[in-house]
Amino acid sequence: MVDITHKTSTLRIATAQAIVKVSKQETIEAIQNGTVPKGDVFAMSKAAGLLGVKKTPDLLPDCHPLPIEYTGIDYTIDGLEITVLVTIKTIYKTGVEVEAMHGASIVALNMYDMLKPIDKGVEIHHIKLLHKKGGKSDYKDKFRTDLKAVVIVCSDTISEGKKEDKAGKAILAKLEQCDVSILDYIIIPDEIDVIQEKVKHYQDKGTDMVIYTGGTGLSVRDVTPEALKPLLDRTIPGIEEAIRKYGQDRMPYAMLSRSVVGTIKNTLVLALPGSTNGAKESMDAIFPEVLHVFRILKGARHD
Repeated sequence: MVDITHKTSTLRIATAQAIVKVSKQETIEAIQNGTVPKGDVFAMSKAAGLLGVKKTPDLLPDCHPLPIEYTGIDYTIDGLEITVLVTIKTIYKTGVEVEAMHGASIVALNMYDMLKPIDKGVEIHHIKLLHKKGGKSDYKDKFRTDLKAVVIVCSDTISEGKKEDKAGKAILAKLEQCDVSILDYIIIPDEIDVIQEKVKHYQDKGTDMVIYTGGTGLSVRDVTPEALKPLLDRTIPGIEEAIRKYGQDRMPYAMLSRSVVGTIKNTLVLALPGSTNGAKESMDAIFPEVLHVFRILKGARHD
């Protein structure tokens, strides 16, 4: 199965349809009057659909088992056609489109099975996804397409050439995926005055984002938060919490990170962990949703 461990849980909704077409009006009347020999067609088919939704990962090998938190099954009759609508909701890392389509298919197939003794011309048509919602694609911000970022690696050992930078490069890769232009990428030592000088310099140049990696731990030389906090106009605790929550779900030491996020005027400043995994996971936790900040800074309302 596809690896979804890097994803975050969001509200996922999908609605699918199937159309059952009978060949005579008498069949519709039998369904409505409850005279179909095999029983209540709508009630039994709804029960079959619920089971089908729950059994989806048992039958389709690439589907992840996931919590189904709501399933709604509705019917509408138009002439000789019965439209089945299946809506599913969950809060999880992956969508429920296949579950909705599978549920609609099972509802329609059960109706076929119950109606075939009285109508040999029953057909199933137009099983398809009608719409879906949820996941990062729904929250990818398109308000700004000209964002520019600077990535600054804070590390004594890397600046001295004793170690290769991987965390900064992981951040660069994520920014490029999110269509953010890279204005600069530099490596500096863990010195408060240097850290402060760089953020002031790039903020004066109108840089949208200044992203630091390294210096957020608890060693004596980890001073990035101390350097940046006095310069921030406002901190954004929610982003900091999202970073730590995402990391803590993946390894127990993430709670020790002192990641800092805030703004200096219209520049977003982020101080992320210096480990490769810590930097990568921090970026996965908040991008691209964090780009919504730039709509708010321009005065837009939350959608």
